[in-house]
Amino acid sequence: MPWELTLAVDPAAPQPIFLQIARALADDIRRGRLRAGAELPGSRALARSLSVHRNTVLAAYRELAAEGWIEASAARGTFVSAELPAPAPRGFARRAAARAEVPARLGFDLGATSLRHVPIIPPGTLRMSGGLPDMRLVPTAALARAYRRALHAGSKQLLDYADPRGDGRLRAALAAMLSAVRGLAAGPESVLVTRGSQMALDLVARALITPGDAVAVESYGYRPAWEALRLAGARLLPLPVDAAGLSVDALSELAERERLRAVYVTPHHQYPTTAVLAPGRRIALLELCRARRIAILEDDYDHEFHYDGRPVLPLASADTAGVVIYIGTLSKILAPGLRIGFVVAPEPLIERLSLHRTFVDRQGDHAVERAVAELLEDGEVQRHAQRARRAYRARRDLLVASLRARLPGALDFAVPAGGMALWAKVDAAIDADAWAERALARKVAFSAGRRFAFDGKKRPFLRLGFAALDEQEICDAVERMIEAV
Repeated sequence: MPWELTLAVDPAAPQPIFLQIARALADDIRRGRLRAGAELPGSRALARSLSVHRNTVLAAYRELAAEGWIEASAARGTFVSAELPAPAPRGFARRAAARAEVPARLGFDLGATSLRHVPIIPPGTLRMSGGLPDMRLVPTAALARAYRRALHAGSKQLLDYADPRGDGRLRAALAAMLSAVRGLAAGPESVLVTRGSQMALDLVARALITPGDAVAVESYGYRPAWEALRLAGARLLPLPVDAAGLSVDALSELAERERLRAVYVTPHHQYPTTAVLAPGRRIALLELCRARRIAILEDDYDHEFHYDGRPVLPLASADTAGVVIYIGTLSKILAPGLRIGFVVAPEPLIERLSLHRTFVDRQGDHAVERAVAELLEDGEVQRHAQRARRAYRARRDLLVASLRARLPGALDFAVPAGGMALWAKVDAAIDADAWAERALARKVAFSAGRRFAFDGKKRPFLRLGFAALDEQEICDAVERMIEAV
């Protein structure tokens, strides 16, 4: 059923009603509200919505047809003309020109910004950029059934205003998962559900940072997290990263010179290098931040996907001082479009975050959250994680073998123990940025090191995601990389 078309008609005005209708419609066509070929309401429907006689609407339509604005067909209906008349209508439409249109330019100063546009990937491109999951593996049928059950059983409650911390069942299910799999002794009261981890980062930054606060970050890292911290007023200070993760010695030296409010880290699979923070550094980081009362923002974005060796538990699992703010997401294990992220922290911070959330977003989608809670309770998410982990490990191994066989000497990399991407050093004779640009023209997308460098300068590295591509697509992607190099 189409929406009713709203027009402004004033019975007390000196102009006849039919001319007011014609003027309003002509104006809406000229300013783009009604586009060429758009169907107009039938005369009876428009007369009913405007509370006027049908003959009044018919007179307006005849006026518009005479001007060339609309075309009427007894069989099909009334439509905006495919070819519009020159913008010089008779008296009734000349007056309509004064009505407001959406301007092309601002009438006020917007100010400068450091924010960057996210590159648009053309359709049909094999996407190796970032660490994207394969949407084809998502248990959509089970999710749809759970969503229907959630709406049927609790439609009034789930569609109403509710707890800004998130659906209670999802918070309990997440707490159970985190306790069993990630070693966090968390209850539902310590969990806040957000619309993805980016909202979690934004809320934490709003609640924690005051303008001018110093925050340490990894020198190679996740730019959206940096921007969330910057928007809250943080002064970011980069720290070196190597094969053992963040340099805690460098952090200690920085803490001697600066009063640090927080340090943002990705210890499980460092983003983008995939390095795992060494055990000794983990202990030293926790002790340093405990002693100096520095908050640790731990972003554990792809915990489920570790393939070799023992699983590595989060920093938060060993935190006895309450310094770790743990940020996670279901975007990698399920799907980014569900927008399910979460924060685990001591209750006073959860209360502060939920207060900020009330004024930013009010609450999440509790119906979706309830459906996801059911999938966690029934073990569907766990089974899906196992299937995806097997698939992604096989894809990692295939990409490694393909690159070594087809691009020997061009790339040097260690096989990552986990994650969803490779971090590879590019031969000195090859320009990594130019390679990425040429590859995109051949419809394969991957990211050069510049994208992750804190200073934004060129770096001889590539990040090559493998999880979103099946075996044939990986082979095709490597062939396109060869053509581009």
